[in-house]
Amino acid sequence: MALSFRQSEILDIARAEGRVGVDDLAERFGVTLQTIRRDLTELADAGKLDRVHGGAVPRAGVANIGYEERRLMNAGAKAAIGAACAATIPDNSSLFLNIGTTTEAVANALLKHRNLTVVTNNMNVAHILAANESCDVIVAGGVLRRSDGGLVGDLTTEAIGHFKVDYAIIGTSALDLDGDLLDFDPQEVRVSRAILHQARASCLVADASKLDRRAPVRIASLSEIGRVFTDRPLPAALAAKCRDWDTEVILSR
Repeated sequence: MALSFRQSEILDIARAEGRVGVDDLAERFGVTLQTIRRDLTELADAGKLDRVHGGAVPRAGVANIGYEERRLMNAGAKAAIGAACAATIPDNSSLFLNIGTTTEAVANALLKHRNLTVVTNNMNVAHILAANESCDVIVAGGVLRRSDGGLVGDLTTEAIGHFKVDYAIIGTSALDLDGDLLDFDPQEVRVSRAILHQARASCLVADASKLDRRAPVRIASLSEIGRVFTDRPLPAALAAKCRDWDTEVILSR
């Protein structure tokens, strides 16, 4: 499919922001809602986007979006989420940080913390926190996934089992309305499960666009998570489930 200039722009916006809305696009381009809906339908038919209520999101399902592309998506929201999460982590703590661009935002927000011990299977997190001389960084060895600097596999899962930390801080590729955290790589999921099992408290860091994405492998339920840091209120039904589960939802500012 040959994209029009407007459709190319729409695709770039969707990749940068994680979601596009019909109303916002119509106002931005000065065209009718019907025109934007037609553009989104054609982009969806071409496999470029997935339609969601009121707009569209980058195509996902059985394969994750490229790492550099994910790093740029919702960067401001991720930074705010990272800061909100880091603000709840006291000095003199131990924690896990798993693979993900939002956990990297947490790492950036921890650079002024004192006397931390961080165990991670994310080479990018290790590189970020190397700049904090008051932080001991332990890398859980395993098979390097070159696409995003993640370490996965049985060696990583085994290494995680040697630690018991104060906090697990994890990201997720998708979050559904049942409250399930979802990802794409079964090996990565096994590591994330081990991280949750070996921590005294757990935190999920995920911007609201994760609710518009799909992934095939289940990590855990929000019922198993102590705190969720996100940038927008959860849908009413899911928020009610979190209250029933005593899962605290914290909105970044």
